Amino acid sequence: MRAPGLRGLPQLPLLLFVVVALAAAAPGAGHNFHRDFDVVWGAGNARFRDGGREVELSLDARTGARLQSKRRYLFGRFDLEMRLVAGESAGTITSFYICTGGERHDEVDFEFLGNASGEPYLLHTNIFSAGRGEREQQFALWFDPTAAFHTYTILWNPHNIILYIDGTPIRVFRNDAARGVPFPAAQPARVFASIWDAEDWATQGGRVKTDWSKAPFVAAYRRYNVSANACVWEEEEEEGEDGDGEGLGGRSRCPMVQVQVTAAAAGRTTRAPSWMAQRMDWWSWMTLTWVRMNYMVYDYCADRRRFPHGFPTECLTPMGTS
Repeated sequence: MRAPGLRGLPQLPLLLFVVVALAAAAPGAGHNFHRDFDVVWGAGNARFRDGGREVELSLDARTGARLQSKRRYLFGRFDLEMRLVAGESAGTITSFYICTGGERHDEVDFEFLGNASGEPYLLHTNIFSAGRGEREQQFALWFDPTAAFHTYTILWNPHNIILYIDGTPIRVFRNDAARGVPFPAAQPARVFASIWDAEDWATQGGRVKTDWSKAPFVAAYRRYNVSANACVWEEEEEEGEDGDGEGLGGRSRCPMVQVQVTAAAAGRTTRAPSWMAQRMDWWSWMTLTWVRMNYMVYDYCADRRRFPHGFPTECLTPMGTS
């Protein structure tokens, strides 16, 4: 079918053209796990493929593996495609998360709990702020995450943290700092990907243990996309005992959207990218409600046994409130 022509467009003298800086490439283009990450644990269990554009992390009886981003970020949209361990994967955890480190750390987790063959994978999510976590929500996925790659997204801006799967919102954590709930807004975070053994709790509360005869357990990652969608933390390094300067201060450098105006109003201006101001709209709330009704299997905000005297403050904000 032929695309519609341009005759219907108004001929405005001040027509604006929005050009997103650094976003001309397709999602994931230009990324390289070799260049963007360090293998900080289990170097022999990280295999880079396709020139570094894909990486496989494996778990065996000896060790798992973990990648850590070279850069730190203060706010961003982090997209990563994953294909989880196929077949028997009980006791294993495959993860994608951001974390600041430190005693009062902030952290946002995607953790996939391995399963006994034939049972569904569970997605375990958690959010830490100022060192406090225990904000677990779990979901039974509506697809087979081992059959193909799917995109998992952490959106983190000053207003909220939103988790997505293939563009579908599944969880939101709003900035309720005004009500006394710490919100991650001051500490830069690194991006992590890992696979590890957690047979003491990962599958059916630890009742099903890891079957090491099925090892190695292999998960694949690709299309890490962050370059145009995150605020890079520029370190202010000083000489110290460790010499790396981390934690000694710095500033955040965010990509900007460039707005170009036609010659009738010559000049250019910039503004913050759309993800920095993104909140849940009515359609996002409808979609998230559908996910919760059909696929959520645990919500700490509904666990009266854990909170017999009242739920945490962040649980009291009504759904649909941004």
